Amino acid sequence: MDVQNALPKALNRAVRRLLTPLFRLLLRQGMSFTAFEELAKRVYVEIALREFGIPGKKPSISRASILSGLTRKDVQRLLAEPLEALDDGGGERHNRAARVLKAWTSDPDFLDAQGEPLRLTPQDGEINFAALVRRHSGDMPVRAVLDELVRVGAVTRHDDGTIELVTRAFLPRRSAVDKLALLGSDVGDLVTTIDHNIQFGDTDPRFQRKVMYRNMLASDVPEFKKLSAAQAMAVLEKLDRWLTVRAEAAAAPEFEGKPRVRLGLGIYYFEDHLDEAPPGKDE
Repeated sequence: MDVQNALPKALNRAVRRLLTPLFRLLLRQGMSFTAFEELAKRVYVEIALREFGIPGKKPSISRASILSGLTRKDVQRLLAEPLEALDDGGGERHNRAARVLKAWTSDPDFLDAQGEPLRLTPQDGEINFAALVRRHSGDMPVRAVLDELVRVGAVTRHDDGTIELVTRAFLPRRSAVDKLALLGSDVGDLVTTIDHNIQFGDTDPRFQRKVMYRNMLASDVPEFKKLSAAQAMAVLEKLDRWLTVRAEAAAAPEFEGKPRVRLGLGIYYFEDHLDEAPPGKDE
């Protein structure tokens, strides 16, 4: 096989498959192609300048133009336009709330004899929600953390005032804004892993696997959905406990200034119906 000729074709096929569900989502959310194109140009220029410079030389408009295929005028215009803030502050609230949620499932002081998260009072007694927040969220206000956990459906407040954990995963259930943020972070992580494996897979592979069978009976879906969710959550909870211990240890003074990385593992479920008509074909 002529690898030089095969690679562009393989890349085109891969990008088409990647863009198909993405564009379906963008159309559903009302983003026009013009808006997507402008955003894509901006990101192309940013990446070209930040990651594809020539060692020892300052990134230039000409270099970004050559790599991206855009005109110098286009690159200049994009760089001159102010970049919208990507985070309105919600990211910090999300991260602190997620930290509290993890601690609620792992800190022995907040677990019952069976290792299940306790139902907590807001402030009464020694073991309460406020104590959990103070111990694991830094200086984030207790009410802000509670409101965030309630908003995403992770906890519920009962009539007697107690607070109960109803899900162990910090996954937004109500806000489309939060769910769209996962599109950028989760899909971005997967593409980054694939890119790394293309470049360094022979010497430094990153784990990237999936299990999939075609022509499964639709009647098997409910059982597999339940089984896969339970087993995947068990794996994630085990890894979360390991990461929690290491993260807490890394906060020790003797590790100050040491190199840091963002580390994790993602698992996702997928399902396609094989009896649907091909796109563009009438029933």
